[in-house]
Amino acid sequence: MRTLAMGLWLPAIFLAGLLFSFLLAFHNPTPHHIEVAVAAPPATTAQLQSQLDTAVPGGFTLQPVDTAAEARSAVLNHDAVAAFVPAPHHPQLYGAKADGAAMESIIREVFTSAAQKPGATLAFHELVSTRPGDSLGISPLYLLMACTLPAYFLVVAMQRAVGFSRRAHVATMVGGGAVAALACYLTGAYGMDAIPQHPLALLYLFLLTQAVSLTSYGFVPFLGPFFPGAAVTLFVLLGVPSSGGTVPIDLLNGFFRFLHPVLPMGNAADALRLVDYFDGRQLGRPTAVLCAWIATGAALIVLGYLKQLRQLVREAQAGMTGYVPAPPPEDPTVELPEPVALPPHRHHFGEQLPILTGRVSGLAGEPLSATITVTDPHGRQLVRTHTDQNGEYAATGFHDGFAIVVAGAPGRQPAASRLLLSPATPVNQDFILTPAQQAVPGYTSSHRATMISHDRGAAGRTL
Repeated sequence: MRTLAMGLWLPAIFLAGLLFSFLLAFHNPTPHHIEVAVAAPPATTAQLQSQLDTAVPGGFTLQPVDTAAEARSAVLNHDAVAAFVPAPHHPQLYGAKADGAAMESIIREVFTSAAQKPGATLAFHELVSTRPGDSLGISPLYLLMACTLPAYFLVVAMQRAVGFSRRAHVATMVGGGAVAALACYLTGAYGMDAIPQHPLALLYLFLLTQAVSLTSYGFVPFLGPFFPGAAVTLFVLLGVPSSGGTVPIDLLNGFFRFLHPVLPMGNAADALRLVDYFDGRQLGRPTAVLCAWIATGAALIVLGYLKQLRQLVREAQAGMTGYVPAPPPEDPTVELPEPVALPPHRHHFGEQLPILTGRVSGLAGEPLSATITVTDPHGRQLVRTHTDQNGEYAATGFHDGFAIVVAGAPGRQPAASRLLLSPATPVNQDFILTPAQQAVPGYTSSHRATMISHDRGAAGRTL
């Protein structure tokens, strides 16, 4: 029953997120303080502001400017979303579809009904149109999701890469992020003409992958099996609605408008829009925020390493009888890695790499058919295997921590060795088993096995 409950918590997070994040954000888009430049005297602007507040309370914030040219420049420089020139008979409205087709439509509707005088005809002019491959202005969102989701799932996959060190994990995430970003850039820029053919677009896609993957990976030592929920909530369930990619951010409620400049996806969306349509103006905030997420992920990884190191030191000082680190957590939808025996042969690329290897022989060096048992310091069996015709054995799937390896064969004195196992450093532990009747008091075969391990320069760290 407990296992079933643990397996249902992530679907429950998705259910709650889709209901109270996506649905809450998108069900009723309403203007919130949309900035509009108005080429009119302050008194006229104040009167217009009053009319708009009556029609849509709090929906628009008007900025008075001196001329129509200044109003248009405000839109082109991304200082305002729209511009309005209230001429007596031919009022002019200027928009930027690049800021969101839905928002432009609402602005035209509101100004036509609330700001247009009787007998006058409102003329609309498009100043910043979208790309041919992005007519609705939402295509970049799907490219951002194509960067975000693989970055997260790569972290999940790294939890099963038991033969990889932490450095190899990070290098894989950086390389995987570069591949994902390049694929999205080539598809979006050259295949669909949905984003600009500009190197900065590729850079921001890559920064997004690293913000997601490094931070998610940094959560693992601190959140344990709950890290998938935290990562999915931050980067998907909250990141997508607050990105402004589907519904412009000025049409969302205050909670999602607050999240927009904080979360990675919203900043990556802003960066792509600014590079594409506004000549790269105002890129400071998106760049700083994405880099801050990457720095946060790197800091969490370092702190997690130090936390693990302190735990191992405390465990060693306690005589290896204290706390044993739990297996690294990962997405509950993916099977957790477990210690397993492997064939003791040369492993090829793509196969699981052994963490523990060794050979069992007699005094004359002859291979022995022996049983190898690996337990944790509390005596719980982790894996049990047998040597092959050459007396060799191999196993993998162990997590950072101490273990006891016991070798036994019929008619032989068993031998044991205590090792510190880690996916980052393979361990070799050989055993020489003496006939049971030749055991020497005070000098057990386990002592001899430990000396042999040191004499041969084995990778195992025996204690």
